[in-house]
Amino acid sequence: MSVQLTHPKLIQGGMGIAVSSWKLAKSVSEAGQLGVVSGTAIDSVLVRRLQDGDLSGHMRRALSCFPDQVFALEILKRYFKEFGRVSNESYLTAPKLSLHPQDFATQLLVAASFVEVWLAKEGHDGLVGINFLEKVQLATPASVYGAILAGADYIIMGAGIPSELPALITSLTNGSPTTLSIDVDGATKKYVLRFDPALIKGVDSSKFSRPKFLAIISSHALAAYLNRDEQTRPDGFIVEGPTAGGHNAPPRGQTPVGPDGQSQFTDRDLADLTKVAAIGLPFWLAGGYATPEKLEEAISLGAVGVQAGSIFALANESGFTSELKTEVLHEISSGTVEIRTDPTSSSTGFPFKVVSVPGSLSDLANYEERPRLCDLGYLRVPFERTGKGIGYRCSAEPSNTYIFKGGADTDLEGTKCLCNALMTNIGLGQIRPDGYKELPLVTLGSDTTAERELLLKYPTGWSAKQAVEYLLGTVVD
Repeated sequence: MSVQLTHPKLIQGGMGIAVSSWKLAKSVSEAGQLGVVSGTAIDSVLVRRLQDGDLSGHMRRALSCFPDQVFALEILKRYFKEFGRVSNESYLTAPKLSLHPQDFATQLLVAASFVEVWLAKEGHDGLVGINFLEKVQLATPASVYGAILAGADYIIMGAGIPSELPALITSLTNGSPTTLSIDVDGATKKYVLRFDPALIKGVDSSKFSRPKFLAIISSHALAAYLNRDEQTRPDGFIVEGPTAGGHNAPPRGQTPVGPDGQSQFTDRDLADLTKVAAIGLPFWLAGGYATPEKLEEAISLGAVGVQAGSIFALANESGFTSELKTEVLHEISSGTVEIRTDPTSSSTGFPFKVVSVPGSLSDLANYEERPRLCDLGYLRVPFERTGKGIGYRCSAEPSNTYIFKGGADTDLEGTKCLCNALMTNIGLGQIRPDGYKELPLVTLGSDTTAERELLLKYPTGWSAKQAVEYLLGTVVD
């Protein structure tokens, strides 16, 4: 791993699922900034790319460098199709996340995370990070370990309170077994997920370097809480405001939903940056900070720099399909783009930014036509059954099933299957045996100033390098 003497001014957002692809992260890293891959559902991304034939050979090349070659060959045996799937053939799915996973499921998470980071780092010595959602706890230890195996420079996590990540990263860097506390609805005791790096053969942990850990936060209170001792203290913060794309922190005001049906934010939802700066750890600002002027403003407020997402989500190298990029760029250029902060779309209960795109689940008719199901399960919530161990539920699954499992019917209205929709965003959507094809659901930040400015310069779209050059253009080193 290259020695990093100073922090990057620019962090490319880790947008999932695989919108922040290895190709995007590699391009940003080669441009001298921190490129970030998404670690969300990365096992499903790997197995679907393999089933589509891995025509470029990238997945197999990375797997050939995975330390445990016996397991790498097992992945290819199960999922690789030399000529790809036949027309309208359904994908085989990766195992669902579980509190007590089979070895194969855990090993697959390690390998998939390794592949994405390894490809992003291949052929250069720039910085590469990986982004995870705290809400997807059951994938965390194995996925983090895979990133460490591949030499990730940064681990980034949001959508929750990642208080155990610093200690977990240290343990895994040392090659030590570790545990992660798991949130279980209705729990009468503590539940932990155990992970032993010895599950992956052929590893020499003495060669590891510990990645830096950045916590994505939205409040100064959370920054102070995480900074309270060495076990919970991150290496820095990304302070994200409510205009950011993807999931937002729930509003703190007394009226969380406004008259227009959107999540309603107030000044209470903005972090006190003076208090964040006083903690003494480096921090970056995110959510509406993707222009050169906003970067300068962030630095003047004490930040090291900014994290930018949407300008990279629409870059040539991102994982979005070309059709979705073309449509969204047209809407931004014509001034017709509509981005809503939907309080119910995500089964996490967090608000989620949704772009109105024809042919997507943003259309009410399309949403109502889709059969309710949850077959990927990354956002499933573990719950304690009375005398029967652990169950799993998701408010995007069939209504009767969710209620039978003890879920509240008030959770169901408007909830969309983000897992399947986000897979479709990157061209890996499932095709059902009955012929139904999953539809996309696009998310972007609500401030499109940077995208409009880039379109004036690059009317047909831009590369990741051009986005980096745009953002850093007025910064004097």
